[in-house]
Formats: sequence, C-alpha cells, structure tokens
Amino acid sequence: MLRYIFLFLLIIHGLIHLLGFLKAFHIGEVSQLNLPISRPLGLLWLAATALFLAAAGLFFGGKGYWPIPAFAAVALSQVLIFTAWQDARFGTIANLIILLAGIAAYGSWRFEGSFRNDVREALARTNAAGAPGLLTESGLRPLPAPVQRYIRYTGAVGRPKVKNVRIVFEGQMREKGKDWFAFTSEQYNFFDEEPTRLFFMKARIKGLPTVGYHRYRGASAGMLIKLFSLFPVVDRQEAEMFRTETVTLFNDLCLFAPAALTDERIQWEAMDDTSAKATFTNKGVSISAVLYFNEKGELVDFVSDDRSALTPAGMEKLRFSTPAGEYQAYGSHRLTSYGEGVWHYPDGKFAYGKFYVKEVEYNVTSL
Repeated sequence: MLRYIFLFLLIIHGLIHLLGFLKAFHIGEVSQLNLPISRPLGLLWLAATALFLAAAGLFFGGKGYWPIPAFAAVALSQVLIFTAWQDARFGTIANLIILLAGIAAYGSWRFEGSFRNDVREALARTNAAGAPGLLTESGLRPLPAPVQRYIRYTGAVGRPKVKNVRIVFEGQMREKGKDWFAFTSEQYNFFDEEPTRLFFMKARIKGLPTVGYHRYRGASAGMLIKLFSLFPVVDRQEAEMFRTETVTLFNDLCLFAPAALTDERIQWEAMDDTSAKATFTNKGVSISAVLYFNEKGELVDFVSDDRSALTPAGMEKLRFSTPAGEYQAYGSHRLTSYGEGVWHYPDGKFAYGKFYVKEVEYNVTSL
C-alpha cells in the first residue's frame, strides 16, 4: 500500500509543476499561482514535471536507480518553489518526503549493487571453466549408502554436475528473546576451486527497512546489516566468521546442491542406514556435520558443532541444526521446500529462522 501511495505522490507532485508551465505560456487560467512566471522559468517547471514522472515510471518498474531523476527533480523543484514561495511553499513538504525516500532507496540500490557485482565476478569465474560434466552412478560409489540414496532421490544422477546455484527464499527470522520479522533473500553459491556464498536479504524490523549481506569468498567471510541501507547495525568480519560460514556453505550444498556431495574436499564416514558424517575442508579450515535421512531418502536434518552464533557476548560456538522437509520439484530436481535454522542453547533448542524455498536454479550463466 505504501508503495502505491508514494507512486501517487510522485505523479501528482510532478503534474502540479505543469501549472508553472501553463502560467508562463498563458495556457488557460491558473489561479493557484499569482506571481508572473517567465517563459524560460515555465520550461523549467515543465522539466521538473518530466523528471518526477520519469522517477515515477522507474519506481513503478522496480528500477533501483529511480532516485537519480528524483533527486534532480527535487533540486529543480525546490529552486522553482523559492521563486514562487508564497504560492508554492507547501510543495517543499512533498519534496522532503521524496528526498528522504530517495536517499534510503539509493542506499539500498548501491548496497545491493555490491552484492550483484560480486555475483557477476563469481559467475564469470565459473562460466570460464566451461560446461560441467554429468553426474554418473560411478561417481556415487565412494559415498555412504544413505548419501547415495539421497542423491538419487533428488534426481541429480544423469544430470550436469553443479558449479553454481541460485536460491530465493521467503521466511521469518528472529533473535533470542525478540519477535519474528519477515524477510526475502536471494543467494548464489559457487562450488568450484573457490567455494563462494553470497547471500542478500531484505527485511522490515519493527517496521524499519533493513538489508543484510553475508559474503563468503576466498579465505574470508563477513556479515554486514544496515538500517535504511545506510546505517550499519551489525558488521562482523572476525576470523571465526569464516569457520561459521563454512558450515553454512556446506549446509547449502547438502540441501540444495546434492550433486556436489561428490566433491573431493568432503570426507565421508558411514554411520548407519539413515545417517552419515561428513567433514568439509576449505582454505585449511575443516568443519564436520552429521546428516540424517528418512526411509524415502530425503535429507531431514543437518547437525554441526562447528558453527558460532552472534550473542551479546560475541561469537559463541553452539550446536546448529537445520531440520528440513516438504520436498517438491524445482525444475528437474526434488528438493526440500521448507527448513528451519535452530540453535541448541544450554536451556534448549531455539528456532531462529523459517525458510520457504521459492526458486532454485542450477549452473546460472548471468544475472
């Protein structure tokens, strides 16, 4: 609703500037403006209209750079308002609203742009390697039986191996002791010689627009969360983040890129018919997890003791699990459509996230 109200404001405020043009060129009676307006100024009033309408069109079309013409429109509009202050001064209120909204939107566009630039670089790297080969039955032989059964169940056998995957989520998150908030996210994971995870989230926390970017690339990982896309409220870059996000990357691999479970950086340990232990190593850092499967072959839980939670005391190592289920088709693969992120605190389990999978794409070549 707020989106359409703001769009209406842009259009109406822009059209009001036509009055200055009509007044300057004596087109009809313009009683709202008492002071005379020269024709050159009239053309500037018309230019302001065009800029506001251009911003409205870009905003309606979902173009993140709509604030650029909006800033130009506001600047020109305010100069014109000063020339006709007695008649047009209340237009300053609309300009202020548009300016503040534009600043927040521009910050979001720039922040998300850093995510998309990182994605482009990683796509160029993985695409340069050429098309991946097919995953065959022979490639499954070194794996424990329940892992083999899971990969077959997902439909990955006989299809191209995974070099990258794009995943879109909707869901809810919360901190311990706080309320849930809704979010949407888009992420790209890359499983080549340079494992990479790029996760961008948009949310409203207590009604305030908030964005976050988790980046795992090279030998470093970080998490940056900004209020209004401008003010950092969380900025974590410490060494422990790399181990933590290595667990997250491997968790994504298990749930959404089962064909990549044949990766040589994974060491498997058979446990029983419905579970197996895996150790994944990247950049000299090794993490372990136990995978649990049901009788159908679905991966239903992932449990690791190598991930740390952000607590008031800092990064604290806790047991981490991701119960998953409700498998459904995403293209040619059958994958979980719902999962949770759970911390195992000393006083019990705490679900901090609910994730609904909306889209999954493999071997993406471009944004």
